[in-house]
Amino acid sequence: MDNAHTKTVEEVLSFFNVNESTGLSLEEVRKQRDRFGPNGKSLWELVLEQFEDLLVRILLLAACISFALAWFEEGEETITAFVEPFVILLILIANAIVGVWQERNAENAIEALKEYEPEMGKVYRQDRKSVQRIKARDIVPGDIVEIAVGDKVPADIRLVSIKSTTLRVDQSILTGESVSVIKHTDPVPDPRAVNQDKKNMLFSGTNIAAGKAVGVVVATAGNTEIGKIRDEMASTEQERTPLQQKLDEFGQQLSKVISLICIAVWIINIGHFSDPVHGGSWIRGAVYYFKIAVALAVAAIPEGLPAVITTCLALGTRRMAKKNAIVRSLPSVETLGCTSVICSDKTGTLTTNQMSVCRMFIIDKAGSDHCFLKEFTITGSTYAPDGAVFHNEKPVKCSQYDGLVELATICALCNDSALDYNEAKGVYEKVGEATETALTCLVEKMNVFDTDLKSLSKVERANACNSVIKQLMKKEFTLEFSRDRKSMSVYCTPNKARSSLGKMFVKGAPEGVIDRCTHIRVGSTKMPMTPAIKDKIMSVIREYGTGRDTLRCLALATRDEPLHKDRLVLEDSARFIEYETDLTFVGCVGMLDPPRAEVAASIRLCRLAGIRVIMITGDNKGTAVAICRRIGIFGEEDDVSSMAFTGREFDDLSPAAQREAVVKARCFARVEPAHKSKIVEYLQSYDEITAMTGDGVNDAPALKKSEIGIAMGSGTAVAKSASEMVLADDNFATIVAAVEEGRAIYNNMKQFIRYLISSNVGEVVCIFLTAALGFPEALIPVQLLWVNLVTDGFPATALGFNPPDLDIMTKPPRNAREPLISGWLFFRYLIIGCYVGAATVGAAAWWFVAAEDGPRITFYQLSHFLQCAPDNPDYLNVDCKVFESPYPMTMALSVLVTIEMCNALNSVSENQSLLRMPPWENVWLLGSICLSMALHFLILYVEPLPMIFQITPLNLTQWLMVLKISLPVILLDELLKFAARNYVEPGKELEKAASSKGCPLPACMEGISWPFVAITLPLVLWIYSCDTNMADMFMS
Repeated sequence: MDNAHTKTVEEVLSFFNVNESTGLSLEEVRKQRDRFGPNGKSLWELVLEQFEDLLVRILLLAACISFALAWFEEGEETITAFVEPFVILLILIANAIVGVWQERNAENAIEALKEYEPEMGKVYRQDRKSVQRIKARDIVPGDIVEIAVGDKVPADIRLVSIKSTTLRVDQSILTGESVSVIKHTDPVPDPRAVNQDKKNMLFSGTNIAAGKAVGVVVATAGNTEIGKIRDEMASTEQERTPLQQKLDEFGQQLSKVISLICIAVWIINIGHFSDPVHGGSWIRGAVYYFKIAVALAVAAIPEGLPAVITTCLALGTRRMAKKNAIVRSLPSVETLGCTSVICSDKTGTLTTNQMSVCRMFIIDKAGSDHCFLKEFTITGSTYAPDGAVFHNEKPVKCSQYDGLVELATICALCNDSALDYNEAKGVYEKVGEATETALTCLVEKMNVFDTDLKSLSKVERANACNSVIKQLMKKEFTLEFSRDRKSMSVYCTPNKARSSLGKMFVKGAPEGVIDRCTHIRVGSTKMPMTPAIKDKIMSVIREYGTGRDTLRCLALATRDEPLHKDRLVLEDSARFIEYETDLTFVGCVGMLDPPRAEVAASIRLCRLAGIRVIMITGDNKGTAVAICRRIGIFGEEDDVSSMAFTGREFDDLSPAAQREAVVKARCFARVEPAHKSKIVEYLQSYDEITAMTGDGVNDAPALKKSEIGIAMGSGTAVAKSASEMVLADDNFATIVAAVEEGRAIYNNMKQFIRYLISSNVGEVVCIFLTAALGFPEALIPVQLLWVNLVTDGFPATALGFNPPDLDIMTKPPRNAREPLISGWLFFRYLIIGCYVGAATVGAAAWWFVAAEDGPRITFYQLSHFLQCAPDNPDYLNVDCKVFESPYPMTMALSVLVTIEMCNALNSVSENQSLLRMPPWENVWLLGSICLSMALHFLILYVEPLPMIFQITPLNLTQWLMVLKISLPVILLDELLKFAARNYVEPGKELEKAASSKGCPLPACMEGISWPFVAITLPLVLWIYSCDTNMADMFMS
């Protein structure tokens, strides 16, 4: 039933054709039940989803083809041929397992909603005379349901009758309101009312805090408010993070490049398809070159990239966890770095969610037509009983003011709450209502009887001053709060006095209480309340309730001579207002949920970093704007008309105006979950990267939709499951610290992604050159996999430890669309890659042409090796088996690995010279280079690994040649860095001015690491002075 809250009780009952006392007939129950079905994804669907990534599909295809080729392999290589597809499949399976595990966690968000689904409900049906307990899933719309204190509401219910004085419901999981809500049965005429204002409705999953009632079910399952949230979460597609999108784009470009190169290799070698080595079979020749094309594909894909990214992000999450930010989704660590808007909840994140009295007044002097008030301010923003009372900015002793003694007495006695010291957490917590706990805390700060508190433990300190007051008076009974009189009171009698004459203490909404006051308290005397005095009091209360503070005010009063307690009829709550008349006004307190102490500084830091902070709250607009001013989201003088909106005001705008509003807005008040999702959508349409905080079930869809969903540690399991990050301390300042960490991680990731990709460019160039020049294979797929996964993986991971820049939080957020590799960087890595490829092929060629222990054949013989046959005159005295020797492959692989280690050193800084930033700036990198070289020696010298990788151990001369070919890559990159610093990106370097004029020698020498020069120069001179027949290669 739509808009049940606007209908009268009679209209709702007639719509379902049901009687309040008897309930539905079994036939009607059956009709209503034929509507609902199951939901959720199977495990197999999740597994298949992992293979939708383009890079993964390219790898899968390569694995299938190499498996097919291995199947038809003949001779000794049969076993080793299967290694390559097996390794690729292992990578893919590991990748899929991690992916499915992550996905199942995401599905758990929807599962976690089930903890708010009650298991049982109490209904009236025509088959039984009395109320019966049935399973909640069997309840249908139209059922008459009974609920009482402690119950979980089984469906969305329109209240029909309330069987107690009041009905209070805790609906914080759904609306985020921290205070329980008082319900009634009258229609709410506004069809667009938000959930907070539907005071005649009970929502599925919320808890009854006090009272008993009967209602009619108007929505079940997916039609309830909590059901709509579940459906929205299930239908919200998780956006891919900026990094994932860039890697996807990279995958698409890569697939095109691979296809082109593979086709090019085939076309170049079409003439060789029927060479004698293939037994004259054109098909076997085509298959041979197809294998080379597959090797190319393996070379071009950076297989180690997913593993290195995961490792770097995992290390980042550990650092964040130490700062109280627990990251649930690894890719979101990087997304944090480009956050441009933070949408933060008010209660508990920007504020402490601990109501605190910060101002109060009593009457100092009064005449018939005037009065003077004495105003006090109170410090302290949590439930801890630490703080002082000030008057005109000077501390005061409350015991010296009779008015304050009486005010504290009312606060302590007209109160059912208490403070409790939680020894495990080391904090003071509320027991009971937030508003009443604030009054309890105020009494502790006032200490009106000068109790000695120094010797007390924290547990005893919690309620010490309240206990003193409660010993003086005995509470006989409480007249509960009700909507019509907007107040509550307690009837107390003195503990020590013999008389049974009581006194009533009253607290409530100022307009309700002051209207029933006939007198005022001035010191210890009682004076009549005049219209002028009443106006003065109300004007101050209005000032408290608006302006900068927007305080929630409570008036405190007494009835000095109430009726005798035996004459009060406590069963009839309608008569309570009669007993609370002829009151004496004592004073007024103003409280608020105070901002956290560290939030203002964090918001200043956000502004410096170019991040916009938007407050989104279910609270009213006045309070929200006041808090925004206090914490610096708004300036004191800012006109907020175009920057603050209520949910209703936002809905009244046209879609175009809503889009415009979101660009300028800094505050949204009185909002519903749907508004949060809409705000995120509009921000995303402007390419903003949005971080959204939330703690209730109602926040889950928006948390899931935003790029970074941030749940509170104290929030619901649903919110945590739907989020990417959980704040252990619920603190806004933690978000800002996490953003800083995210930026640092991204900068490091850029370095190692570029490092890995330059390695792949080199491998592709190597294979392309061997195919184009007609040389024997220099590298085979299983070797390429080893380099991409293992030897490159460790240095790439170590680059994630590069220290962050000092000015990281003074730059604006990077554009999420900014490419990982700019045009200049692509050119730079292309040159480096070409050198890597040429050096690798050159090392293999050196063994054939110039090595002492090599065949020393000519360049022509090497490039036409497929025509080698005993009867070919070009190959007289050449054993054709020499072209299958493992030495050239070993030389090529060793050069590739060594060059990659030199490249890792080049990556310590993007543009700074190694002379100024030596390798020991990142000790982890030096360690990882040693580890990678150790692993390379392992596969060279430990059996049976050389057989698997088709390589053989090298001697000293061969190693010297490897170093001679590899080291020039450092000089090449130094020249490219010099060009970048001085000509391509000079704005990035501080010494631009000096370098543009041509610096004098002493200035140019400044900052050079002389220990690095002292170690490397003699080493390089020695290596290049050794004879390795290098010149012979060029002579040939």
